[in-house]
Amino acid sequence: MGAAGTGKSTLARALVASLEADGMVVAHLDGYRHTFSIERGRAPRQDEQAAIAAEQTRRITAARDARLRPVDVVVADTTALVTAVYSELVFGDTTLYAQALADHRQADLTLLMAPDLPHPADVLLREALLGAGIGFSVIGGQGPQRLASARAAWAATQRRAAAPARSRAPGGWRHHCGRCGDPSCEQHLFSR
Repeated sequence: MGAAGTGKSTLARALVASLEADGMVVAHLDGYRHTFSIERGRAPRQDEQAAIAAEQTRRITAARDARLRPVDVVVADTTALVTAVYSELVFGDTTLYAQALADHRQADLTLLMAPDLPHPADVLLREALLGAGIGFSVIGGQGPQRLASARAAWAATQRRAAAPARSRAPGGWRHHCGRCGDPSCEQHLFSR
């Protein structure tokens, strides 16, 4: 996930291809907000934001719980949290955050695209995730670097899931950086 224009859809497609090359069955979901805008030929109104966020979550849940074609992984290039952020940016409406964060907690891994230039949506996404105690991995660089960082975060999440419960750090594991995994490093860098 990330601000508009940060390459989240491009990375999602590359990640899907990479995971499928490893033999996994992957469901790929684009952002419903974008689909909504294309279908209607306009940007969503404020009164449509909650339904868009709910539909994004419904699609992710349906893909995860598919019975006809079970999947190993669902790659969604956005969640309801992005809709909540844009609802705040465009309409000053913060009412979608509670549900969006609750829905987002269902994700096993959050990849946050680093913007090339400062972007208010990036600031709000980081604040929401950090404020809710939801860990994320920042994905930066170009092309293959992004995919390598995403795969490193994926591998770390898989190792964490496979580790015995007694060896897991108290309070849950938080992976913020594809290079070091030290949350204080990433948080310190962007707090200046």
